[in-house]
Amino acid sequence: MNGVSTPLAAALASDFDWSGRQHVVDLGGALGAVPAAVLQSHPEMTGTVFELLPVRPVFEEFVTTHGLSDRLFFHGGDFFADPLPPADVYVMGQILHDWNLEQRQFLLRKAYDALPDGGTLIVYDAMIDDDRRHNTYGFMVSLNMLIDTEGGSEYTVADATTWLAEAGFSTVNSRPLIGGYTTIYATK
Repeated sequence: MNGVSTPLAAALASDFDWSGRQHVVDLGGALGAVPAAVLQSHPEMTGTVFELLPVRPVFEEFVTTHGLSDRLFFHGGDFFADPLPPADVYVMGQILHDWNLEQRQFLLRKAYDALPDGGTLIVYDAMIDDDRRHNTYGFMVSLNMLIDTEGGSEYTVADATTWLAEAGFSTVNSRPLIGGYTTIYATK
């Protein structure tokens, strides 16, 4: 996951307006490529990767290599079972496509409930265009998710926008990122 997230991380770090943000948590963030890119661009911020405990040793090696041990932290847990660590920005990159609709809605509502007013959830995946005609990469990833997971698949921006509004987010905007990926910014 880190290999796929690394090129996307720099794009996310420059695409979002991080001003006034203090702490970013990458939910299921693997080694921490996204928060590392954000923190390197924004030295006033701190970050956390919320990930399963077996990832911790490789996370710590990655963070040490990037000189972020004093600003990027590990929080072990399962985002279905454990409380989310506090943040004013959550990132769910390549997370929602792993799960079925009920699980996706659960995760979005959980993020909404944990964010403070004005907090933002950033979601990125190889989303399929709303017309279901143009993002060949998204279709291929969706096929892979259908084979590799129980209930996983890519989804459209319109689908995600609906789920985010149902979770309670008041402002939802999407933009193409890079390489067939789309980012959605949802603010509480």
